[in-house]
Amino acid sequence: MHPLTRDRALEEMYRRAAAFRDETTAAMPPYTKLPAPLVVDGLERGAKLNIDLFFDFLRSGRTPSEADTREVVEIAVGRVRDGEPLEEVLDRYRIGAEFIFGRVRAAASDHERELLIDAALPLLHYITLVTGRIANACVQRVSDPRWELLERRRAIADALLTGSDPIEWADEPAIAVPDSFLIGVFRLGAARAADTGELRHRIEAIPGVFLRLDSGGWTALLPLQPGDDGDATAAALATRLPSRPAGQPTPFWVGVSTAATRADIPARAAEARALAELGRCLARPETLCRRADLMFEYTIAASGPARPGLAAVLAPLDAQPLLAETLEVFVDSGFNQLATARMLNIHRNTVTYRLARVHELTGLDPHRPTDAMTLSAARIARRLESASFMP
Repeated sequence: MHPLTRDRALEEMYRRAAAFRDETTAAMPPYTKLPAPLVVDGLERGAKLNIDLFFDFLRSGRTPSEADTREVVEIAVGRVRDGEPLEEVLDRYRIGAEFIFGRVRAAASDHERELLIDAALPLLHYITLVTGRIANACVQRVSDPRWELLERRRAIADALLTGSDPIEWADEPAIAVPDSFLIGVFRLGAARAADTGELRHRIEAIPGVFLRLDSGGWTALLPLQPGDDGDATAAALATRLPSRPAGQPTPFWVGVSTAATRADIPARAAEARALAELGRCLARPETLCRRADLMFEYTIAASGPARPGLAAVLAPLDAQPLLAETLEVFVDSGFNQLATARMLNIHRNTVTYRLARVHELTGLDPHRPTDAMTLSAARIARRLESASFMP
């Protein structure tokens, strides 16, 4: 193939691979299991770097140096440090390469397919090179006492959260495992935040904390001091969290619950997860989510199989957005028709008419206390269902 034709073909395949990269992080199981901001902060950046490095290698034939791959390796090591198994981090390279290579091949012309055949061996060489460097970096970290201590603390967190005995993991004198904890479950918002690493470091810096990455963010076990029912530790946690810039959406939520004994930890962790998910799904402006502040919402969240049926109560209003909006404002205003009219800038009689239509379509009268509670609950259940509530 003529060099100019080859260069143009490589540039076109690079452009397609970069476009398919976004599909990779949006559709593939290793990525969909992780919090969106973590995907943005690490995996998407890593995918871009890998595509750039591979095509540079393909164009020049020059093997990427350790300096070239340093950031890629650090991103992968950071995922392991967060608690992802090394084998999953390495396997992601194979899955991602197969996905993007397959999509590029499907869209390739005949002469581009010739290039792809020639690129198969360099791709294997590149993946082997990078995954080997990642594995070596992790092996080197294992000999670091700080890394080993972090691994021990993570194992203790796993044992406590699953109701197992952590004593076998606590043979290091520097690790004290108290009996009572404040459990904080962090759930990240959908907005692209560049400071998730900073947030994790702030949590890790709390004395005695046990931290674990989970499918939606982090779970932190914060030791309680004698006489603390959790309020003092929760207040101290709040002061450590980064402040939210004015006008910006809430970047994360923390569900908190107190475990008086180790045996209470699994149940209290489940409660904290539900509370954090309530914060995320309802987009609460408050970062800390306590059960005392969300009693009604928590009851609906805990309704389990009944929740989808409750959410369906409002389905008749799907084709009537004005009625749905009026009901929303009516509930938010404390069931005050006059306030609803003012907020919507309409006549009070219009509010009366619309609420009557809500009654007609749903069979529930917003003016009757019991029906109004059902409509309020249905509204919360619908928001939880639409936001994929996952306690």
